[in-house]
Amino acid sequence: MAVAAYASLVSLIHFLDNVQHPARRHLLHLDIDRIQSLREKVQFLQDFLEVHSQRISQEVEDLARQITLVADDAEETIDLHVVDQLRQGSQDESHHLVALSSFCQNMDKIIEKIDSITEDLLMIKEEWGDDVQEQNSAISVPVSSKTLPSSGDNTMVGFEESLLQIMDVLTGDESNLQIVPIVGMGGIGKTTLAINAFNHPYIINRFDILAWITISQEYDMKEILLGLLNDATIKENAEIEELEELFYQKLFGRKYLIVIDDIWSTKIWNNLRRFFPDNRNGSRILMTTRLTNVAVSLGSLKPYLMDFLDEAKSWNLLCEKVFGQKVALSKN
Repeated sequence: MAVAAYASLVSLIHFLDNVQHPARRHLLHLDIDRIQSLREKVQFLQDFLEVHSQRISQEVEDLARQITLVADDAEETIDLHVVDQLRQGSQDESHHLVALSSFCQNMDKIIEKIDSITEDLLMIKEEWGDDVQEQNSAISVPVSSKTLPSSGDNTMVGFEESLLQIMDVLTGDESNLQIVPIVGMGGIGKTTLAINAFNHPYIINRFDILAWITISQEYDMKEILLGLLNDATIKENAEIEELEELFYQKLFGRKYLIVIDDIWSTKIWNNLRRFFPDNRNGSRILMTTRLTNVAVSLGSLKPYLMDFLDEAKSWNLLCEKVFGQKVALSKN
């Protein structure tokens, strides 16, 4: 439920940013001060869920339901007001003033609800005391680069909904160890999607151990285990049986997220699977592959299929890569 609330907040923030875009401001009768105030309050709620995602309690879940409702209500209220203005066109000024007055009253009610939810969340945080700590200890490195994959050069354009869906699965209530496959042709964005999920603060705060590994077609099991363990005290001449035992012990009893990127065959997974204990605590393994048959045979869940971007999203991706910003797509 907290993920649903988070998704609603992300959607609302994107919507508010679009409404406030300079190209639209002069066309609409909006109270920009209220819009900006709402955005700041919504951003606070989003940040709260990110930072304290590991401390989700029943009280927070109840408030998360309220967050979902009020965020959806805010987006609908603003959208209806915008649509009404576009339909009315160049009506007399008195009509727009009446509509704006009604809109402001509705916005005040929404902001009041958000303030109430925020106060309740801050009271809960105060009850937690000083023991609220980040849970993202023991983060491993990928074998290929020896550094965590960065989201900086992996632009997410057109896949925001996909990211939220993957995050929802990774943080779901199912306690059993789940294998989550992402499948699609080369270059379609599987790894970018996985990186953005892996690096997201909401995900980092939900797991005790996170590790990333990229599998080549010619893989070395010992190299894989050494990279996942990421322990400088382990001698490189250690026997593979010792590494297997150490890795299993590292994961045993802890909540972990392991990303296995670009897996090519079921044989690789058959060699790896015994190293991952089912701690029944919500641990997850996220895999990316180009091969549908591999995804189907590996996953405990239905594979997530990556779709091609439509024309507008493809254009936005190109513009962000080349110019660092979105550019409107001409219909001419």
